Amino acid sequence: MKKLKLTALVLGTALLLTACGVVYNSPQVSSGSASGAKVRVVKITAESTIAANRSSFRPDTLPAIFSQTAGGGSGLRGFGNLPDPAVEPEDRPAALTMRVPPELPSRPYRIGVGDVVVLATPSGGNSVEELSGLLAAQNRRQEYVVQDDGGISIPDVGRIPIAGSTIEEANEQVFQALVQNQIEPAFSLEVAGFNSQRISIGGAVRSPTVLPVTIQPLYLEEALSQSGGVTASERDYGYISVRIYRDGELYQIPLNELYSRRSLQRIRLTDGDSIFVDTEFDLARAQAYFQEQIQLTSTKLSTRRDAVDELETEIQLRRAELNEARNNFKDRLDFDAVDRDYVYLTGEVTKQRRFVLPYNQRASLADAIYSDAGIPTITANIRKIYVLRSSQDPREFGAVTAWQLDAKNAASFTLATRFELRPDDVIFVSEQVITQWNRIISQITPGLLNSTINALARF
Repeated sequence: MKKLKLTALVLGTALLLTACGVVYNSPQVSSGSASGAKVRVVKITAESTIAANRSSFRPDTLPAIFSQTAGGGSGLRGFGNLPDPAVEPEDRPAALTMRVPPELPSRPYRIGVGDVVVLATPSGGNSVEELSGLLAAQNRRQEYVVQDDGGISIPDVGRIPIAGSTIEEANEQVFQALVQNQIEPAFSLEVAGFNSQRISIGGAVRSPTVLPVTIQPLYLEEALSQSGGVTASERDYGYISVRIYRDGELYQIPLNELYSRRSLQRIRLTDGDSIFVDTEFDLARAQAYFQEQIQLTSTKLSTRRDAVDELETEIQLRRAELNEARNNFKDRLDFDAVDRDYVYLTGEVTKQRRFVLPYNQRASLADAIYSDAGIPTITANIRKIYVLRSSQDPREFGAVTAWQLDAKNAASFTLATRFELRPDDVIFVSEQVITQWNRIISQITPGLLNSTINALARF
C-alpha cells in the first residue's frame, strides 16, 4: 500500500512539474499581448495572401557586371567616298561588241556586317498607346548594327550572330536567344539600313555613286537612273558602252542595245558589281576604274581583318575583366561580406537555419520550407505553420502578425507557393502534441523514474 502511494506521489509530482513548465517548455504562437508582444493570428487564405503580398518590397539586384556581356567593340569600321574614276581618253573604234553577264538566280537577301536591323516589340496595350499607335511603335523600335564579328548585342541576352542569315533565319536565331534567356519572344525583325552589299557606278553618269543592295532586286536600268543617267547625246549612243565587272569577269553592253532591249535593262545586279559607262570607246579607262575598285575592295578586306582581330582582343580583355569582377563578388558572398536579406526558420523544421532571399526575384513560403529537407511531418504539426512578421510602422512597435497556414489539407500547400516572404520574416512550425509528450517523458525518464524505483525498492 505504501508503494502504491509513493508511486502515485512521484507521478503526480511529475505531472505537476510538467503543468508548471518546469520539466519542458515548447514554443507556441498565441494571439494577444503576452510577453509584451502584440500578436495577431491571421489564417493564410487566398484573400489574406493577396493582402500579405501587398507590403512594399523590392528584391536585391545582382551587380550590373552579371548582366553585361563581353561584346560591343567600337562598331563597324567605315570608309569614305570612293575615289574619282580614272580618265584616259582614247579614239573611237569602228564598232562595239556585246558580252552579257549570266543571269543570276533569285536568292533571298542575307544580312551582312554593317547592316542595321530593327527589333520591334508590341505595345503594352493601354488605350493611349492604341490611339497614338505610330508614336508608341517608334518608342518600341530598337536599332542594332551588325558588327565586325557578324553579331548584334542585345541587353540581357548577349551577342547573337546573324551575319549571313536571311531575315527569316535571323528571326529564328533571335527567337531562340530570347527563349533561352526566359524573355517573352514577342518581336518582329526587319532590316532598316542596308550597308553590307553595294554596287558602284562611275564613268559618264551625272552622279557617280555607290548603291546598296536591298531586299528588292536592283536592275541595271534602275542603277543608271539612280546615278542620274548617262551624260551623252543620243548621237553618241552607238559608241557608248556600259561595262560590268563581276567576279573577275568583264562584260560589255552597247548603250543603244541596252535602250532597245528590255531584257538587257532588267539585268539583275549583285553585291560587288562595278558598273562603268564608257564614252572613250576603249577598255583602258574602264580598266583603270576597275583597278581602283579592286584595290579599294582589297583595302577594305585587309582593314576589316585588322578590325576583327582588334575586336576579338577587346572582347577577351572585357571578358577577363567581367570574370574577375564576378569572382570577386562571389568571394565576398562566401565570406558573408555582402549585405543580404534573410528569413529565419525555427521550431519543428529539419534544421534551424536562415534562408537567404534570392537576387532579382521574390521567394515564397514554399521556397524557404523546401530549400533544405522540408518539414518533418512525424514531429511537426502541419496545421500550425506560421510566418511571423513584425510591423514596420514605428507607431506599432512590437506588433507581430502571425500568418498561419493550416496544411492538414495538402491542397493548402498551393497557398505556400504564392505567399511571398519579406526580409526578417520568421517561419515557425509548431510540434505535435504527441511530440511534446514524448519529450516530457524523455526528460522524466530515466532520472525521475529511477529515483522512484529505488525508493520503492527500499520498502
